[in-house]
Amino acid sequence: KNAERSEKKINKFVVWDYVVFALLFLVCASIGVFFAIKGRKKKTSKEFLVGGKQMSYGPIAFSLTSSFMSAVTVLGTPSEVYRYGAAFVLFFLSYTIVIIFTAELFLPVFYQSGITSTYEVSKYIIITDNSHTLVFHELFLLQILYTGIVVYAPSLALNQVTGFDLWGSVVATGIVCTFYCTLGGLKAVVWTDAFQMVVMVAGFVTVLIRGTILSGGSTKVWEDAYEGSRLSIFDFDVDPLRRHTFWTIVVGGAFTWLGLYGVNQSTIQRCISCKSEKHAKIALYLNLLGLWIVLVCAVFCGLVMYSHYKNCDPWTAGFISAPDQLMPYFVMDIFSSMPGVPGLFVACAFSGTLSTVAASINALATVTFEDLVKQCLPNLSEKKSTWISKGLCILYGALCTSMAAAASLMGGIVQAALSIHGMCGGPMLGLFTLGIIFPCVNWKGAIVGLLTGITLAFWAGIGSFIYPAPATKTLPLELSTLNCTVANTTSLLTTVAPTAAASRPLLADTWYSLSYLYFSAIGCLGCAIAGLLISFLTGWCFTKTNSHPAFYSRTFNFPISSFQALPEEKTSPQC
Repeated sequence: KNAERSEKKINKFVVWDYVVFALLFLVCASIGVFFAIKGRKKKTSKEFLVGGKQMSYGPIAFSLTSSFMSAVTVLGTPSEVYRYGAAFVLFFLSYTIVIIFTAELFLPVFYQSGITSTYEVSKYIIITDNSHTLVFHELFLLQILYTGIVVYAPSLALNQVTGFDLWGSVVATGIVCTFYCTLGGLKAVVWTDAFQMVVMVAGFVTVLIRGTILSGGSTKVWEDAYEGSRLSIFDFDVDPLRRHTFWTIVVGGAFTWLGLYGVNQSTIQRCISCKSEKHAKIALYLNLLGLWIVLVCAVFCGLVMYSHYKNCDPWTAGFISAPDQLMPYFVMDIFSSMPGVPGLFVACAFSGTLSTVAASINALATVTFEDLVKQCLPNLSEKKSTWISKGLCILYGALCTSMAAAASLMGGIVQAALSIHGMCGGPMLGLFTLGIIFPCVNWKGAIVGLLTGITLAFWAGIGSFIYPAPATKTLPLELSTLNCTVANTTSLLTTVAPTAAASRPLLADTWYSLSYLYFSAIGCLGCAIAGLLISFLTGWCFTKTNSHPAFYSRTFNFPISSFQALPEEKTSPQC
């Protein structure tokens, strides 16, 4: 049966698949139009960018989950579990740590500040204009690169299962996201995300039910996963070169996702749009439940997929060209006799993408408007401010879509996405941690720390892309093609990750082979340690205006109003 299935031509989309898929775009666009009409009498930049700060915590929670559980999760996580095992489920511990730190440490600072852009806080952390520009450029790089990946990933899936032109689908995704984001602002983004979260879970559950039935039931799936070593979850090896262990996932993953959640404009912008700080915290903790649900669904999809293809791996057999195509191939295989359902899965993949892209566009537009446009043009009318904000959405929509071309060259989508977050988010996390927790750090220490963190993280990250870690550290599990019929080959028994290059520099098997989940920790700790060291050498800064007033108000019970910036002549040179 496995041989027959592997030889059978996988069907492409039929009419009902197109109908289901088109409905997703229609609903998303309609939500944008609805909020554009509803908010036509409230044409202010505050209403457009943060929903007037009157959003409910329910939609915000759904929105956060949908935004950060993108097509990278829908397509990449099942593939990771299929190839490397279910250790990925340990991310539920990372998510828990991240949400607690975000809700209890970072959120109060941002919410009590009354800011719209998180990067306004950097004016208190490092009191120089140039450093503020550095922070903005860091956000710009992170958001646009990551968005390019989440645009490319579902477009690849669509190309695999339907034969549509890859870059045509990339452009279509960018246009739809830009359309409803520009029309309806943050409210349209949040409510569209909530709808897309429902679609995402529905797609996962449908695949799980059908795949489990065809594999012989949940007991059979579990037995196959055990026999294939897919259930070896707890590996306590402390070797930082190992790709996935308990420590790399829990510790490294916590640093990576804290850079994504704790100081990320997309997250904080949604939280500060809530009616109160209490509502914002509730939204974060409800979002944690959503993260767990999507993670568990994705991991079990990977196990079901392994059970289905345990004797005929389509990647090794050459039926697909990349591991990230495993999930869409699996869907088209098991639902070949059920028109419309493959369209639901592709809609599932695109739901996360539309959500993430729209969030990125909105966040980038907000930071640019608050930190650059308002600084240069402080006397803009509300009408002009709103039109400029919408124009920025269009601009960033085009830029994020064009970055998909670069994403196509970066390999597996999960590793590429989390690597970029680590390389960019880690130094950012270190910078904000210095400003919030260590008020004695001066501006010189903060700038040197930021540059040190960026240098270390990008050095390790770029090196790992050029010189991939050897298979002895990544440990891909066995994949069999025993029952496959492969052109010009009678039987291929196993496959491993691509072998290392013959000529490798000394650092290739050490520094460049670090687990990609440690890139954020390297950037964060490098920034913090260098910042503290330089501040010690150049003179500590003990002026309380060096950190954000909200932190001192919350920690030492001082009124925020007493922490206005000191006149320049009363501020110490180090500060």
